[in-house]
Amino acid sequence: MTNNSESLQAPTEEASTARSKLQALGPGILMASAAVGGSHLIASTQSGAIYGWQLAIIIILANLFKYPFFRFGAQYTLDTGNTLLEGYRQKGRFYLWIFTILNIFATVVNTAAVGLLCAVILTFVLPFSVPVPILSAMVLGVSFLLLLLGKYRVLDGVSKLIMISLTIATITAVAIAMMRGAVAAPDYVAATPWNLGALAFIVALMGWMPAPIEISAINSMWVVAKRRLTKVSYRDGLFDFNVGYIGTAILALVFLALGALVQYGSGVEVEKVGGRYIAQLINMYAVTIGEWSRLLIAFIAFACMFGTTITVIDGYSRSNVEAIRLLLNKQEARQGYLNLSMFFTTVAGLAVLFFFNNALAPMLQFAMIASFVTTPIFATLNLLLVLKGEHKISKGLYWLSVIGLIYLTAFALLFIVQQLGLLG
Repeated sequence: MTNNSESLQAPTEEASTARSKLQALGPGILMASAAVGGSHLIASTQSGAIYGWQLAIIIILANLFKYPFFRFGAQYTLDTGNTLLEGYRQKGRFYLWIFTILNIFATVVNTAAVGLLCAVILTFVLPFSVPVPILSAMVLGVSFLLLLLGKYRVLDGVSKLIMISLTIATITAVAIAMMRGAVAAPDYVAATPWNLGALAFIVALMGWMPAPIEISAINSMWVVAKRRLTKVSYRDGLFDFNVGYIGTAILALVFLALGALVQYGSGVEVEKVGGRYIAQLINMYAVTIGEWSRLLIAFIAFACMFGTTITVIDGYSRSNVEAIRLLLNKQEARQGYLNLSMFFTTVAGLAVLFFFNNALAPMLQFAMIASFVTTPIFATLNLLLVLKGEHKISKGLYWLSVIGLIYLTAFALLFIVQQLGLLG
């Protein structure tokens, strides 16, 4: 946990070299490994499979307009040495209360969603049948135990290698599919996403694209932890962030391409039920790379989601404990509080899973939509922290954030109005 007395002062700016950039890598890469989950494996691929390339613009705009608000988290911490949560507290308890309430809600919903997705993928790895509710409980329970036993650092290193493996496999599959050519006939007429009927799908797509925006607060805590271990300059810290963020944005388009090239227009109906779509996703790799890769891809996807599940439980729990510490004006948070927070996160996630009866499709859609609807609030909090300071935002980035805030808010309000039945 961080506290005001331990906050790091921003180091004096030094020349940025290739070596210093490599040494700075860490928090941004960790953020990227947490981001590659339902938004990429499911939403992006499904977008390509149903609508072809039509929603590529939505993915690009979501990543572009969220970029400033994710960057502000890293930028504020690199500038001041404080976490975003300390920044909220310094601005006023009201700001921190808003974050805490929304973050606890996001903790429960997103933990349940990634845990369930991980369990469903696991059914394609195991050689025997196990009910999804049992697997969900096992995934979240084992994740909690690994964190409790302090084995997370080892597993985190492995999960990064697994994510790289998934990236290489996906790029390979897309490259092979491009050489073969799209399966859709030249005269194939696709469904259009540009109507109110597809609004929920688009909002869900943007909700976790590239990740829930409250991850920016968790990332700022990772930045502080990194700078306790290695001297990281402001410029190199932003380089690390950009590598992670831009990498996940590009990878989202790669997953979209996989769906657009392999399944779009193939005559095979795209499954909307989560578990069945996972089977179609794995099949896309098998028909492009080769049947031999089916089990390997399933295992890589599971390992990637398992790493994401652990990262989510750990990151959200730490941010909740830190937020409550600051609200109570405590000097430090004991390890026992973090363990208790992780236990609450695990149990609450399981409760939500059983509420949704372990149905992947509605669980994922609910989590993604909830993340998007709260995005403008988290975005505004982050923007308010970087309007002053030595490295205050440039005019270009400021106007991008304003336009992005208008775009994200307009979509959220449009969806809320539709759900209230005020639109057809």
